[in-house]
This record gives sequence, C-alpha cells and structure tokens, in this order.
Amino acid sequence: MADSGAPAEVKKYQTYAVNVDPDQDDKATEIKLCSFARPHMRAFHCSWWGFFIAFFIWFAVAPLLSEIKDTLKLEKKEIWTSSIVGVAGTIFMRFLLGPACDKYGARILFSVILCCASIPTAMTGLVESATGLAILRLFIGIAGGTFVMCQYWSSRMFTKEVVGTANALVGGWGNLGGGVTQLVMGSALFPLFKAIYGDDESGTEKAWRTVSVIPAVVAFATGITIYFISDDAPKGNYSEMKKNGTMPEISAAASFRSGAININTWLLFVQYACCFGVELTMNNAAALYFREEFDQSTESAAAIASIFGWMNLFARGLGGFASDNFNARMGMRGRILVQTVFLAVEGGLVLVFANSSSLAGSIVIMVFFSVFVQAAEGSTYGIVPYVDPPSTGSIAGIVGAGGNSGAVAFGMCFRQLDYYDAFIVMGCCILGSAFLSAFVIIKGHSSLLCGGTDEEEPKAQGLSVPEPDEEAADEVNAE
Repeated sequence: MADSGAPAEVKKYQTYAVNVDPDQDDKATEIKLCSFARPHMRAFHCSWWGFFIAFFIWFAVAPLLSEIKDTLKLEKKEIWTSSIVGVAGTIFMRFLLGPACDKYGARILFSVILCCASIPTAMTGLVESATGLAILRLFIGIAGGTFVMCQYWSSRMFTKEVVGTANALVGGWGNLGGGVTQLVMGSALFPLFKAIYGDDESGTEKAWRTVSVIPAVVAFATGITIYFISDDAPKGNYSEMKKNGTMPEISAAASFRSGAININTWLLFVQYACCFGVELTMNNAAALYFREEFDQSTESAAAIASIFGWMNLFARGLGGFASDNFNARMGMRGRILVQTVFLAVEGGLVLVFANSSSLAGSIVIMVFFSVFVQAAEGSTYGIVPYVDPPSTGSIAGIVGAGGNSGAVAFGMCFRQLDYYDAFIVMGCCILGSAFLSAFVIIKGHSSLLCGGTDEEEPKAQGLSVPEPDEEAADEVNAE
C-alpha cells in the first residue's frame, strides 16, 4: 500500500491503497478502477453505483407509462403532468443538498435519500388515478437529488489533476441507470411478471403494479450498505474530523449565498437545463414517442428508448475529457469553447430528429443526439469547480437543479404540443443556450470572447481546480 506521505495526525487511515497528495488533504492522485479499497476507491464506486440505482428507481415507471395510461384511462396531458412533477420535485432537493453536502458530507445524505425514495417506488402498484400517479412520482423524484452527492463525493476524494475524470466517470455511469431501467423494467422484468400473472389484461395490470418492488428493495439495500462501508473524506467521516479539529464547521447558508450571487452559476444553470434537462425529458418521452409515432410494442419501445441512456457509458466522460484537453491547450477559453460546440451540435441534431420520419433514421439520429447531450453535461461540470471553489457544493447543487428545471420546461412543451412542435422548441432553446457561453467570465481565467488570461497553466490533463480565494473561504467556513 502506498504511504500517504503526511506526518502522523489524527485521521482514520495512516496509509492508502492509492497515491495521495498530503497538500490536498490526502486526496488521491490516481484512479484505480479495479480497486474497492477505502476510502478513495470505495467512495468512487459507492458514488456511481448509488447514483445509478437512484436514476434507476427515478425512471422505473417511465417504460410502464403506456400500460398505466391504458389501465387507468389517462390522457396524454395527465401522463406528462406526472412526468413533470417527477422531475420538478428534484429541483428543491438539489438546491437543498448542495450546501448540505458542504456541511454534512455525501455519505449520510446518499443513504437517507436512497432509503426514502425506495418507499414510494415500492408503492407504485397502489396508484388509482392521475393525481395519485403525480404525487407518487413527486416523492420518487427526490432520488434525483443524489446527483449532487455523486459529484461532491468524488471531488472530495480526488485531487485537481484527476477529479475531472473522476466526476465524469461517476456522473456518466450513474446516468446510465436511466437507460438500463428502460431495458430492465420495460423489456425484461415487465414481460417476466406478465408471464407469471398471465398475458391477458388482468395479468398485465398485475405486472406493472408489482414489478417496481424489485428496484425499491435494491435501492433500500444500497442506501443502508453505502452508510456502513464508506467514508465521507480521505481522513474519515465529517463528524469525527470536526471532533478532532481537522475540519472546521461549515455554514450551509453562507456557502449557498456565495454560490448564488455569482452570475456564472446561473448561466451554467441555463446551459445544464439544455443538456441534462433534455436527457430527463427523453427518459420520460422516448418510450412513449416510439410506441405512439412508430407503433412499437411496449417492450420494443422501451428497448429503443434505452439506447439514449446507454450512451452515458462513455459520452459524459468524453465531454469531460474534451474539456480537460482543451483546457490544457487554451485554458478556460478552451473549456467554454467545447461547451459551446457541444450545445450547438446537440441543438441542431434535435431539429434533425424532429424531422425524421423513419424508425431507423430516428434511432440513428437519437444515438448521435444522445452523445452530444451527455458530452455537454460532462463539459458543464468541467467548468463548475472554477466558478467559486469554496462554494463548489452549493454551485454544483444549483447548476444540477438547472437540469431539472429544464426538464420541467420541456415537459410542459410535450404536455401541451404535439411531438414535432415540442422537439422544435427544445432544439431552438438549446441553440440559444450555446450563445450564453459568451457571457461566462470567471475571475482569474480567460473567457470566450472578452480576452483575459488564466492565472496559471494547468499541470496535467485532468481538471485543475484553482486554489480557493481565502476571503471567500473564510466567509463560507464561518459559523
């Protein structure tokens, strides 16, 4: 095992399974994907797996919506109302969980949210009306708040040289749950339960009413497991570190205030709305779209819709890698340029997708469209840590809430308009958000159009998070 290189002090571990930097609070300088050793790699794997399961239960209902619609005799608007409510509930949670991470750490919050969200997931079969479906999805939607913990936890465990890659991997692999749930719930578990109950109308209803118990049990077990097998930070848990004097008390309110008054936070909020918001909208819309527009079966439509989410296996990481690469060449201007290109291409592909009339063509375009959606998500969080380093948790939460806000806005379009018009509106909004990059001007860094220079050149191809401003840090750490 590699020695931490730090002098003996009060901390949970004196040696680590990865190389660490004592000057960066014992954060890891490398990522060993095949290692599950505590604290760094255990947190890495708990982070992406916890977010994956959260995403899975968040959208477990999505591939079943066509069956629920038929059983309960619901209208299209009522189905979309439930989808909008399902992502709207997460907006508040992300605002809340950002500063909460700064104060309490990611581990406890991850466990609490997963266990709480698993309860309404298991109660899916009790739904009897449109109102009941909307309320159910509102409470299940709190699972989406785990994204904040996912990004915060990896940032807490890895140094500035590798945290960009770490964030992209845990975020991308977690988002993959949105695609896997389409395939597993719609094309595997649902047909299996139908075979058990009988392939008639009664058996179909029993199948969708009971199948969600499976992911609910997995989510609850995951939440309990994460609490007991992982650590908040390299040096231990926050409660222990505060007791030992190795970590100051954090004011969640001051952290949130510092992040919220920065205009760059809100520009990224809008841009994230036009990438992650689009992904959430597609998670709700894709299966319904392919079933209704191309007359596919529930199982077939769910399998096709899952392709969108499967791109997370590499696409979000690709966005983070491209952002890091251009940062090495051009500084912050490179990161913003990459962000702009990804959003512009994404918007163009949405417009092409809206005008595609063949099933094969729509699937092919959706694949490329999905790649750029998720690459833009990765490049967004390549910029976030630079905005105001002492308030990274709060800013990550605010920007993350932008994704859900975008999903609500686009969901309203799909609720009120036909598919073609809704996709056109969405594509135009994405293209408009790309132009906002011109106004992203971060202190101490170059901008896209207004010049400026980066204060120091990056030392590695990873995400080089700048040193925190001491005055800002003092305010955030104040009681």
